[in-house]
Amino acid sequence: MTTPEQNSPTTLGPTPFVFHPSRETGIEGPAFSRAFQAITWATLLGSGYWLLTLWQQGKFGGDTGFNGLRAAGWFVLGWALLAWTTWHVMHSRARLDETGIHQTWIWDKHMTYDELAYAKLIRIRGLEWFMAPRFYVRTLMGKFAVFYVSSAHVQRECERLSAELAAFRKF
Repeated sequence: MTTPEQNSPTTLGPTPFVFHPSRETGIEGPAFSRAFQAITWATLLGSGYWLLTLWQQGKFGGDTGFNGLRAAGWFVLGWALLAWTTWHVMHSRARLDETGIHQTWIWDKHMTYDELAYAKLIRIRGLEWFMAPRFYVRTLMGKFAVFYVSSAHVQRECERLSAELAAFRKF
């Protein structure tokens, strides 16, 4: 004959952390500030203009035709990478919902709450308008991720998550 304790599943490790965002649907905001997005666009357009000017002046092998553009290939590829990054800076979003923390980016990031061991919002006060605060999280297995969070309401939610996690892990 078995007792109920023998039939119940045993959990290994600490109790999983549970977090409920302030809204049922989750809370979401842009990952990067408008000022940072504007600087990213200015860098993209300025470097594109400079590259075009150098090509028109024949600085890539003395040819202003296709051969000159081909000679500038590595520079054009570098500019294309900058354009790709700019697109992602403009569209990246950070979200906290019932399943975890997410950020859309060149590669999307995701971390579930039950894996979290540590969380901290890192920022330079007064420069949030320019440099997006980073939400650093680490799992029980040591894996870490950094989420960019420029939205004030998402930052407050990250601070609440960090405080609740610290209190939960104290025991």
